[in-house]
Amino acid sequence: MNFASVRIITDDVDGLVAFYEHVLGVPAERPAPVFAELVLPSCTLAIGHTQTTVLFGVDATNATWALNHPVILEFRVADIEAEYERLKTYIHDWVQQPTTMPWGNRSMLFRDPEGNMVNFFQPITNEAIQRLSERY
Repeated sequence: MNFASVRIITDDVDGLVAFYEHVLGVPAERPAPVFAELVLPSCTLAIGHTQTTVLFGVDATNATWALNHPVILEFRVADIEAEYERLKTYIHDWVQQPTTMPWGNRSMLFRDPEGNMVNFFQPITNEAIQRLSERY
């Protein structure tokens, strides 16, 4: 089994696609107006309109759907400081500027326009580099 993607559901597909194209630096593939995929070497970030949830038997108008923000999307980057410089004026909702974590990663966290948490990280200690060297 292979992990394929994470999908964000939104009423503003175009706006969220534009945000992630800028943040991730890759163009989205748009097989339908209500669906987009940003394909990265390690995974795919999919973005679907709330209209698509009925295809899965989910009522997106349900109030609990809107509260579903306990997930952090995480992306390993080669140079966290360079990414911060590139994005510091583009991101409007910073949670944490680059900070070294106890497990050896240097991370920065921000929210996308829908309120989803996004973490860019770079392993910086020998232990973290070793631990993550074979994953992605």
